[in-house]
Order: sequence, then C-alpha cells, then structure tokens
Amino acid sequence: MTASQPPNTAEELRGAGLRVTAARVALLETVRDGDHLGVEAIASGVRARVGHISLQAVYEALNALAGAGLVRRLEPPGSPALYEGRVGDNHHHLVCRSCGVVVDVDCAVGHAPCLTASDDRGFAIDEAEVIYWGLCPPCSEASSSAP
Repeated sequence: MTASQPPNTAEELRGAGLRVTAARVALLETVRDGDHLGVEAIASGVRARVGHISLQAVYEALNALAGAGLVRRLEPPGSPALYEGRVGDNHHHLVCRSCGVVVDVDCAVGHAPCLTASDDRGFAIDEAEVIYWGLCPPCSEASSSAP
C-alpha cells in the first residue's frame, strides 16, 4: 500500500470547482508562501512567478479563491484586506497598533467557533472572528524606551 500524496495546487483548484490557470496557481502559492499579504504584495509575487497580471485579475482571483475556501480574507478595521493560506481552523489574529504586523493565534477556548454568544438569536454559529489589538514586542519595547 502506498501513502497518498497531498493534492497539488492545480488539483486543489479543480477540486474546488475552479478553472486552473497559471495565474491562479501562482496566486494561491504566493498567498500560502506569504504571511497575511495585501493585494499589492500578492500581485508582485504573482508577477515574479508568471509575468504580467492586472490588479483587477488579482482581485477577481482572490475573490474566487476566498469563496472556494482556499484562502482566507482578513479585514482588520482601518486597514486594507489581507489574505492568508491558513484556512478551515477558525484561528484568530493579533494585530500591532503601531506597525500593523499580523500574527496568527489559535482559538482561546476549545473548538470552533471558540466562543459562545450571549444570545445567538437562533443562529447556528460555526465561526467566530476575533482580532486582538495591542503592541508587538519590538513596538512595545520601543514605546517603553521612548523619552
């Protein structure tokens, strides 16, 4: 018996019902290789892999990939949207108020949705999105040493 191989990027796109293109493959791989990337950084990464791609095509592909559950869109208030490849586990985020760095943090309590609403109003809740705000260690250190 042989061990099954994880699906490659093209197979994942097909499995999600999406057309496989070089740009989509490059985009998904760029997001997964990065860390909470903005659209400009993703476009730059895709261009480095496949050549020219319009910003509009990047937005459209990101929407398709997010809709298919292959990437996750994070929208910290007051910041542009960020994308990540960690999907399906209902993790949360730490965001530095000073430099804007974003870091993953696992659920605070148990399994998804990790929190219990005080009144679910009849909703079948399956996910909670939590953003913890503060200062990252370098910014906190710089803040405490400032005159």
